[in-house]
Amino acid sequence: MAKTAIAYKEKMKEISVLSLICSCLYPETRKNLMGDFEGKWKHADMDIKPINKRASGQAFEVILKPTSPVSDAAHCVTTPPKKDISLEDIQKKLEAAEDRRRSQEAQVLRALAEKREHERDVLLKAMEENSNFSRMAEEKLQQKMEQIEENRMAYLASMMDRLQERERRAQEVRRNKELREEVTA
Repeated sequence: MAKTAIAYKEKMKEISVLSLICSCLYPETRKNLMGDFEGKWKHADMDIKPINKRASGQAFEVILKPTSPVSDAAHCVTTPPKKDISLEDIQKKLEAAEDRRRSQEAQVLRALAEKREHERDVLLKAMEENSNFSRMAEEKLQQKMEQIEENRMAYLASMMDRLQERERRAQEVRRNKELREEVTA
């Protein structure tokens, strides 16, 4: 009984929480587990017996049985007999291979042609965008130059008006001065 409890405690350390829950819900499964650890397991080609000497977990000793000569004959796989290949079959296979090769070459050439077409389209689009950008930049520069010229002309006209106004004022002052000198003289 003590041996069974120790084995059960060791197994409980190894199994998952789900197995623990299942073993609590189904007690007959727990009895089967304990029964498995108490004796030897037997398999057709091997014997498995538990060893309870490890503190870190359960250990097992696996004993392989030697194969019997009878079982070797049962497992022997024979290769299927080779078919006689005629010259026509070889010729057909060669033609099929040549067709596959041609088809693959044609597919590669199509892919290359599509790639070249795409590259050409991209290049044309880039050239068009570049020319549009150049044209727009030239138009903006032309408009800017026209605006600068208009501003310059307006500035020169205003300067000329101020200069003429000063000249008129200066002539008026001179006339007034001459009139005063005549009156005082």
